[in-house]
Amino acid sequence: MAKKSKAKKSQPGNVWMKRLLVAAAAIIAGLLVYVGYRVFGPNTKTFGDTKFFYVHTGSTYKDVLDGLEEQEIIRSRTSFDWVARELSYPSKVKAGKYKISKGMSNFDLVKMLRSGKQVPVNLTITKLRTKQDLTRKISHNLEADSATFRALLSDQVYLRQFGLDTNTVMSAFMPNSYQFYWNTSAENVFKKIQKETEEFWTDERKASARRLGLTPVQVVILASIVDEETNKNDEKPMISSVYLNRFRKGMRLQADPTVKFALQDFSIRRIREKHINYESPYNTYQVAGLPPGPICTPSIKSIEAVLNTPDTDYIYFCAKADFSGYHAFAATYAEHMKNARAFHQALNARGI
Repeated sequence: MAKKSKAKKSQPGNVWMKRLLVAAAAIIAGLLVYVGYRVFGPNTKTFGDTKFFYVHTGSTYKDVLDGLEEQEIIRSRTSFDWVARELSYPSKVKAGKYKISKGMSNFDLVKMLRSGKQVPVNLTITKLRTKQDLTRKISHNLEADSATFRALLSDQVYLRQFGLDTNTVMSAFMPNSYQFYWNTSAENVFKKIQKETEEFWTDERKASARRLGLTPVQVVILASIVDEETNKNDEKPMISSVYLNRFRKGMRLQADPTVKFALQDFSIRRIREKHINYESPYNTYQVAGLPPGPICTPSIKSIEAVLNTPDTDYIYFCAKADFSGYHAFAATYAEHMKNARAFHQALNARGI
């Protein structure tokens, strides 16, 4: 009869070794999960769908780390710092405006910041009356220093290369939307906008200006007056014809908006003698011809209105007494005075 084989008993050392290996594997797996979570898990605090983080030019890694913590963007400074150092970010800080999305991981944050992949800023220029207004607009939307930008607008030597001076410089800024990176320098902001304005002046538009006996800058100056006179686009060519007729005859333009600009008081509703007597090269009641520069950044509609000025005999215009926003035009002084009396009576009746 065959003998039954005896099962080999496991050695105690082998059992403990297996247990140690299982435990070690579990610990390693746990560490990998922990590290993976720290690297790829969310590390942003609770906020809306997006938040913007600004890294200023010249910022150090510590500035970035402090900013992320102080602005309550990251939950764990330590884990972000570890990932940032592992990915060599401290030596690769790039200025810009960064879009932080809810639930971003340390890996995503560091990768974005290290690459310099910032979101563009849409800078929309509408009607601006002064260089101070323009400087404020730029500095509120971009990193460009207001003092630096203001200095550019006042630098005759710098502006000369663009065919501009400190009076005409505002003609380089067409109302439009421009896209920049937040950390674009003041000079590059100026150059880009000026270049787009230059491209606006096609050969066809330049030819239209020449037919009127004007340069492109003079067209913008005249358009700025027209723009301040009315919001009615369909009436702008007629108003342009009045001022162009006066200009050609050597008359003073006597444009009320230029007086407001000269005084830097745009709240004036009714021009009086004390205003008219104010001495300034921009006061067209005192000085013949066009003012030395635009009194606002006119809309493209206003510029096109000037370029398409019709031939008329009108020398005068006055706001209509019905306060519709439209004007009554006249070729003679007698007709104009009749229109003016009706309007002034309407003003007095309203206590203006």
